[in-house]
Amino acid sequence: MRQIISILLENETGALSRVVGLFSQRGYNIENITAAPSEDPSISRITILTQSDKMELGQITKQLYKLVNVIKVSALEDDSTGVVEREILFVKVQAIGHTARDEIKNLCDIFKAEIVDVTPELYILQYVNSSPEIDRFLKAISEQFDVIETVRSGVCGIFRGDHSLHV
Repeated sequence: MRQIISILLENETGALSRVVGLFSQRGYNIENITAAPSEDPSISRITILTQSDKMELGQITKQLYKLVNVIKVSALEDDSTGVVEREILFVKVQAIGHTARDEIKNLCDIFKAEIVDVTPELYILQYVNSSPEIDRFLKAISEQFDVIETVRSGVCGIFRGDHSLHV
């Protein structure tokens, strides 16, 4: 089952490495990971997407709490009701000729994507949405146009309402 784990930890050298090492040592796969300082620059927030069942998730959480720099750990339920989740995609596509450019613009309008860079032969598109929607957009683009390059940010998630990971 798809699991999103949010971790607050001290923003110190090697802290992220220890978290990733824990996953590696225990044989858990990280599908994607994002990390950045939080509202307090001395604390970082890491969001990890992994596949595991409830039992494995409990083990991961317990093991993360044992790491020196970890302040707080929370599993975000993948039911989409209690969490706002987004990912960003940049996709570079070939856009030669007026017809191709118009079709790309129409597809961007349908998905509410943006064209963020234009050259005589290429467009760079930006799309922000949930991971499944990113996959749908990427499939639609790649079926109609030559995709030169893609970059995905990885999942970022935050609890809805007054539940918070804040310390």
